[in-house]
Amino acid sequence: MPLFTWSLCWCAALCVLPSVFADAEDASLLGGWQDVWLFRLFLNVLGYATIIIPGYFLISYFKRINYLETGRGLCFPLIKTCVFGNEAKTALLDDVSPAVRNESESSSSARQAVKLLFCAAGLQASYLTWGVLQERVMTRSYGAGEAEGSGERFRDSQFLVFMNRILALTVSGLWCVLFKQPRHGAPMYKYSFASLSNILSSWCQYEALKYISFPTQVLAKASKVIPVMLMGKIVSHKSYEYWEYFTAVLISLGVSMFLLSSSTDKHPSTVTTFSGVVILGGYIVFDSFTSNWQDNLFKYKMSSVQMMFGVNLFSCLLTVGSLLEQGAFFDSLGFMTRHSEFAMHAVLLSVCSACGQLFIFYTISQFGAAVFTIIMTLRQAIAILLSCFLYGHAVTLVGGFGVGVVFLALFLRIYARSRVKKSSKRPAQTPVQKV
Repeated sequence: MPLFTWSLCWCAALCVLPSVFADAEDASLLGGWQDVWLFRLFLNVLGYATIIIPGYFLISYFKRINYLETGRGLCFPLIKTCVFGNEAKTALLDDVSPAVRNESESSSSARQAVKLLFCAAGLQASYLTWGVLQERVMTRSYGAGEAEGSGERFRDSQFLVFMNRILALTVSGLWCVLFKQPRHGAPMYKYSFASLSNILSSWCQYEALKYISFPTQVLAKASKVIPVMLMGKIVSHKSYEYWEYFTAVLISLGVSMFLLSSSTDKHPSTVTTFSGVVILGGYIVFDSFTSNWQDNLFKYKMSSVQMMFGVNLFSCLLTVGSLLEQGAFFDSLGFMTRHSEFAMHAVLLSVCSACGQLFIFYTISQFGAAVFTIIMTLRQAIAILLSCFLYGHAVTLVGGFGVGVVFLALFLRIYARSRVKKSSKRPAQTPVQKV
């Protein structure tokens, strides 16, 4: 088994290194070896390791000495919460409680329509603004000489991840204090797995915009249902129905049509490069692991806001530790002081991310996951159009048809899932065959 694992690692390295060296030659785009994405990723992971490895040995030590029974002192409650928690697992806490559903059904149609418009407007405003700012920060220069091409670009994606997480941690912490939450039972260290994968997926998301266009990134996110299904089988041992595989194939076909039709005679920031595809693949894999690991954590009795707090707590610890070790934290703060426009964009980016997460929780609690998925699918389509309009991305006829195929498949998934849920409520219904 170790030999097989090392073989996979060597194959991955051989596939990635040619693109790394090719991109290192483009000094106009990257500006030096220290700006090569694989080197930056290595430094980030090295910083996380300086926190994770000592934490691993501490957790192993406390478990080995059976600290839960022998431990005493002021640190006992903290160590118990972080290492052991309340090990008794409970049923999955449903965000859509029966009380909320009954209240929703009994309320007037006009009131429900207003709520739906509020949720849709909040989600669209938060994530459309977030997408526009994300592309602006990662692909454009700041400074007085920007028109002449002599402006200064912000390059540290990890600092943006930290900014998003620190504000989300603050918002979720205040929410947990102000509103009653279930008694927390999960060991805190288990959030670190989702935090690490979430940090890496967010870093890949920002970093990929240096090599691919924003519409390509949005379509790749839409196609992440494929690795999510694979991770579901590996991590959670889930089974899927035939229509899920069919729509996954349609999504792959549409994304392939869009990518293959992309023109390569554009500005470097809009060209789909091999490095961009590799980084985007990393985003999809890490994000798929995050969602499946969080599904497993929900076996403990916790709310979505508690999950948001736990994941963002470890995300802040890991990112600020890595930034300080690299000396990049104060460099990024210096960039913010030199360019007030960037400071405003970074703060607004974080506000949109935190508000968007709260709108997600509220929308699902009021209307369920199906309505939320429809809203977010429409948001992805609008984001592509908005990016093409604001930043001049060209889409060919074949590429446009591929985009249409992707969103057709997404709406087919929503429709099929709603039909399956309705049929499962009927008492005399034969089960759907799964593979």
